[in-house]
Amino acid sequence: MQETVILERLEKIENLLVALVERQQIREFYEIEEFARLVGRDRFTVREWARHGRIRAEKKLSGRGPHAQWVVSHDELLRYRREGLSPRLQ
Repeated sequence: MQETVILERLEKIENLLVALVERQQIREFYEIEEFARLVGRDRFTVREWARHGRIRAEKKLSGRGPHAQWVVSHDELLRYRREGLSPRLQ
């Protein structure tokens, strides 16, 4: 039983370390899933923000087929952290 508790705590520590390392990595662009993880939101929510212009995102070819995917710049990540969502476009 004590071994299980120790293993669970080690797993939590490992997950926290992974999150910290990901936070420290600065990239030019983040895929929606990465941006969502960095800001603590669901990827569907972030994709909707992009579609409605609440965050500045652009579509780029991913190299995984004919469909472009949303990406968010590092500058936009910093802007979002400072100011939050942009006003809704009418």
